[in-house]
Amino acid sequence: MKLVTRTALGWPVSAAPSQPTAKGVKVHYLGSPVSTKLLADHKECLALWKDIRRSHLANKAEGYSDVAYNYAGCPHGYLLEGRGRGRRTGANGNQALNRAHYAIVGLVGSSGLTEPPDAMLSAIRDGIDILRGDGAGKEIKGHRDGHATACPGGPLYAWVQKGAPRPAVDDDEEKPATGGGKGQAKPVVDLSQLVAAARSDPAKKGTPVTYAGTKTVEQALVKERLLAKGLADGHFGSATVAAYARLQRRYGYTGRDADGIPGKTTLTRLGKAHGFTVKD
Repeated sequence: MKLVTRTALGWPVSAAPSQPTAKGVKVHYLGSPVSTKLLADHKECLALWKDIRRSHLANKAEGYSDVAYNYAGCPHGYLLEGRGRGRRTGANGNQALNRAHYAIVGLVGSSGLTEPPDAMLSAIRDGIDILRGDGAGKEIKGHRDGHATACPGGPLYAWVQKGAPRPAVDDDEEKPATGGGKGQAKPVVDLSQLVAAARSDPAKKGTPVTYAGTKTVEQALVKERLLAKGLADGHFGSATVAAYARLQRRYGYTGRDADGIPGKTTLTRLGKAHGFTVKD
């Protein structure tokens, strides 16, 4: 994942209202001409994103507290932070619609740049995964679903209707962490070391990895659409704990049994689905 944060953009903490949950995510486009210059220069994407925020804040009739969207996806594969996680969107048409779904916009428009490149679709998918990991439900819709608009445009809406699949890539990290081919041993995850990592790993990037087997589990959680690919960094930090808790709830556990700390039953079930074995 290539995330451009509000801090990197020079923006303060969002003043948008807090909203910890939603039914899912709605996908948008800009609905106006977008220059194809964006394809050649990522700086053009950043400039456009900043312009969008300025225009929204200047719109006194709508009374925006911030740029309307939670995130934007650019044609170079960058996810640009807008309101970010846990913030009510201002993009879906009215208060009821804004409460129902978070919002991500692809930097494509009605003319000029109209076709979202695969890198943009991957960035939008990264945003969906982040929001799902922090309160969004499973729904993925277009702006036109529930509001009379052409948004998010034909090409982007066609992708949404397919379920917003992540484009295929040649990256080894996208390949299943299965192993186990003929003559190959399956990866082995040590439960006790994994639990120790889950209880102690720091969230800060760049610090030493406690247990290398964490990456195998994280890759399985990515395949389960419970963890964003960019967060599968080998640290069993807060994002991975939250993802594992969602897995536990998916398997039917509740309360303290869904605290994000792996247990033998859930880890074994995950391993069977993704080609690794578990030892105590």
